[in-house]
Amino acid sequence: MVKLDSRIPEGHISEKWTNHKFNMKLVNPANKRKFDVIVVGTGLAGASAAASLGELGYNVKAFTYHDSARRAHSIAAQGGINAAKNYQNDGDSIYRLFYDTVKGGDFRAREANVYRLAEVSNNIIDQCVAQGVPFAREYGGLLDNRSFGGAQVSRTFYARGQTGQQLLLGAYSALSRQVGLGKVEMYTRKEMIGLVVEGGIARGIICRDLVTGEIEKYSAHAVLLCTGGYSNVFFLSTNAMNCNVTAAWRAHKKGALFANPCFTQIHPTCLPLHGESQSKLALMSESLRNDGRIWVSKTKGDKREPNDIPEGERDYYLERKYPSFGNLSPRDISSRSAKEVADEGRGAKGKEAVYLDFSDAINRLGEHVIREKYGNLFDIYETITGENPYKVPMQIYPAPHYTMGGLWVDYNLQSTIPGLFVLGEANFSDHGANRLGASALMQGLADGYFVAPYTVGNYLAGDKPDMLSTDHAAFEDEAKELEDYTKKLLSINGKQTVDDIHKKLGRIMWNKVGMGRNEKGLKEAMEEIRDLKQEFWNDVKVVGNDKDINQNLERAGRLADYLELGELMALDALERNESCGGHFREEYQTEEGEALRDDENYTHVSAWAFSGESHWDMHKEELEFEYVKLATRSYK
Repeated sequence: MVKLDSRIPEGHISEKWTNHKFNMKLVNPANKRKFDVIVVGTGLAGASAAASLGELGYNVKAFTYHDSARRAHSIAAQGGINAAKNYQNDGDSIYRLFYDTVKGGDFRAREANVYRLAEVSNNIIDQCVAQGVPFAREYGGLLDNRSFGGAQVSRTFYARGQTGQQLLLGAYSALSRQVGLGKVEMYTRKEMIGLVVEGGIARGIICRDLVTGEIEKYSAHAVLLCTGGYSNVFFLSTNAMNCNVTAAWRAHKKGALFANPCFTQIHPTCLPLHGESQSKLALMSESLRNDGRIWVSKTKGDKREPNDIPEGERDYYLERKYPSFGNLSPRDISSRSAKEVADEGRGAKGKEAVYLDFSDAINRLGEHVIREKYGNLFDIYETITGENPYKVPMQIYPAPHYTMGGLWVDYNLQSTIPGLFVLGEANFSDHGANRLGASALMQGLADGYFVAPYTVGNYLAGDKPDMLSTDHAAFEDEAKELEDYTKKLLSINGKQTVDDIHKKLGRIMWNKVGMGRNEKGLKEAMEEIRDLKQEFWNDVKVVGNDKDINQNLERAGRLADYLELGELMALDALERNESCGGHFREEYQTEEGEALRDDENYTHVSAWAFSGESHWDMHKEELEFEYVKLATRSYK
């Protein structure tokens, strides 16, 4: 049994991080130049971590599979970033942000990590403003805020519908400064395909150069994975097509425990599926729910145009079911409610879609106000659908989005492999079973700017790890194994494309490990995924070779990892006999159809150790709720 030591500091929750920072070991400025750190991924977590560590004086190697760090998927985030500034004087505070996040995560997050996230949130805004991030401002020049789901205060800072882009440009500018100063060496078009572990410690990574196909070895004293989430296991998701789980999964197979993989978020505000040839789904920011009202017809099979349905025949179901939060109910609840009315046959024009209607807000505030707040989001919608959302209600439906599960980390963001740190969406730590909107950007920047620079330094000062030569047998063996793996993929020469098989996996995951799960479906999913895995290794066709640009080969390696992850997700969902947040077991619900938690048996993190093909051992981290008492989550 692996002992999971979360290393949560002693003391009151409001003092834990302050005391911990003081008690951590420090590396003096001259010695920082002696340490090399690898950062994999250049989204908000990776770019901010690389920039911060470079600024401190470490030698940083930053890796991205893009041609530029600024293409990381953080750029696609739309709605905003949370912070407890309380500029509106509407009752917000660090403690309330902490409370809302623990409650929003359905009491399956670690309290100490969540409080630290809320505590450093205010520093993030100051940092980004200093970088020149163009947050929206009120008429008098103060930073503006808007509301997001799961909160009754306005704490979300935003830059129209481009918040992720603007924040990433801020982090990218900080990163570029360190590249210019020579403290960060930037490696583009490199994909991490292996972690080197020797003596039980992370020593470096193996990459494939995506232009030349070369297998390359990189050594360091510590490795930081900032590689995002895994919702492309569903094939169709709001993630960019290249987003993948490979870096985290290869680390998992080297000994890093994977925590809560079944906690996946289905975002309620996305464009509905429109055809089998679709390669991804489009996100419409949750911020639209500030002024948009969500409804369906009260009549089953109603295929009338939305503007032809009278007010009295409309069901504003979120406002009806959850009057205190209404259209700003948390994402998991809003998504399940949309599925519920669609399953009843009351979807928009009889389809799997609901209406997001701005007519009331336009009549109340004027079209110019709505255009100023959401104009680019409306433009995106009209470009994709051909409909004018100022005149006709949007059609939206839930889609796979964020993943709350990830590699297990302690309070220092270190995995179960010493020297391997995991930041942002790639770790499991802050959101429990459901992420509140506008918290992903907050976590990524908190981890990169304000947590990892302390905790990585503490590791380097305390453990003083050696840096291995890339000629060491550990590097040679790992590189050889990965070269053989690549050749095996190219040798199969079957009849199905990578996407053919990925789509099959996506259908299994969506139908049986998606918004609604049950014991029968999960057991079937595990068997079907095992069969599909055999189908992949016997019948996939990977064209091209390994000595050139080969995106087909890239996708094949990622899909091989998704096939294994999908099985673990189903296993994790099967083992968790309760409903909480994004994990909804149909057998465990109240008479009103709400999620029914089992706090007596499942107030823990499920952390899985890989022990061979289709075999995992589960280890538990018990969760204690001392400051936010366990209670049935209610947004009514």
